[in-house]
Amino acid sequence: MPFSRRRYLASSASVAASLILGTRFAWANTEVSRVAAPSPAEKAAMRGLATAFMRSYGVPALQVAIAGEGELVYSEAFGLADRERPEDVTPAHRFRIASISKTITSTAVFTLIERGALHLDTRVFGNGVLSQFDIRRSPRSDWMQAITVEHLLTHTCGGWSNEMDDPMFERPELSQGDLIQWTLESHPLLHPPGTAYAYSNFGYCVLGRIIEAVTRRPYARWVQEEVLRPAGVLDMTIANNSPAERPVGEVRYYGPPGVDPYRANVARMDSHGGWIASARDVVQFANHATGLSRPALLTPDSIRQMTTGSVANPRYAKGWAVNGAGNWWHSGSLDGSTTVLARTGTRFCWAALANTRPAHGNIGRDIDDLVWNMVRAVPGWTA
Repeated sequence: MPFSRRRYLASSASVAASLILGTRFAWANTEVSRVAAPSPAEKAAMRGLATAFMRSYGVPALQVAIAGEGELVYSEAFGLADRERPEDVTPAHRFRIASISKTITSTAVFTLIERGALHLDTRVFGNGVLSQFDIRRSPRSDWMQAITVEHLLTHTCGGWSNEMDDPMFERPELSQGDLIQWTLESHPLLHPPGTAYAYSNFGYCVLGRIIEAVTRRPYARWVQEEVLRPAGVLDMTIANNSPAERPVGEVRYYGPPGVDPYRANVARMDSHGGWIASARDVVQFANHATGLSRPALLTPDSIRQMTTGSVANPRYAKGWAVNGAGNWWHSGSLDGSTTVLARTGTRFCWAALANTRPAHGNIGRDIDDLVWNMVRAVPGWTA
């Protein structure tokens, strides 16, 4: 599930200079300006943009949520959650958020770092935190021994790219643990850790298992209780794999002809692409994770580290793509799902979720552009 790199905003230097991280630990500015909700005419213009996008790509259901200064100011849903029933989509429906899940896993990792249970330089395999996996039969086991938590967060572990032979889309019958052991033996690293960037879903699957090893609790349960609940988010959960297993309130997914949007083992993707959520819950999580809402989930120093790119790729930090304008974001893409989350240097935060991924055009780029254009339809907003 690759992320789409956002374009820089004009005058990025001035925008970046305006970035203030407010958290429960330190607030640089006690006077936070309130962002007004859009007027009826502005909402009509935003709806027009959304419906034009849906028509262009044949999107059955779309959710958009926007917050300014940590407060939700817009939450709308358009179309049908299930064409067969039919069922109108609402702002409360949940969608697969795909790789936006990586922002949640990164926040969980930094939560454990703040508690002293992990460090960015913690070793993973061999004598590391996941010592149960045998790397002696692995090609380049010396490189594997050197992989750290930071390498996994920044996609610089040296291999396991999503661009070819992505392990997360192979051997769907294997459990996460068995898949990790199989991958260590069958997918050799291509570079020494830390020297090259390669976007890796598998690396974030491994991070989920690190969280389980350190907390001695299932990944999803620990994240729900220790990360999402403190942010006031109670309805996120891990997806199931078939339409029959959909929980109440989850949309149905649609692919182009010949593509089954339920063919992948999405439940196994938990920590890199498995969460389901509403757009407004994604925004609420992100507001608290990045310090726009109190209580902040992380300290200012943790937020800075989480959003600082690596030497191998300054445009990708640790679970977030970043740019010089102070914008942090992540997109998501699965059969039947297209998503985007953004937190701007001007203290706006938004998410858009769609329940399809058509074969034509570039829906990942255009859903990103859609929300920027919806925000710009409100003259009083300065995103």
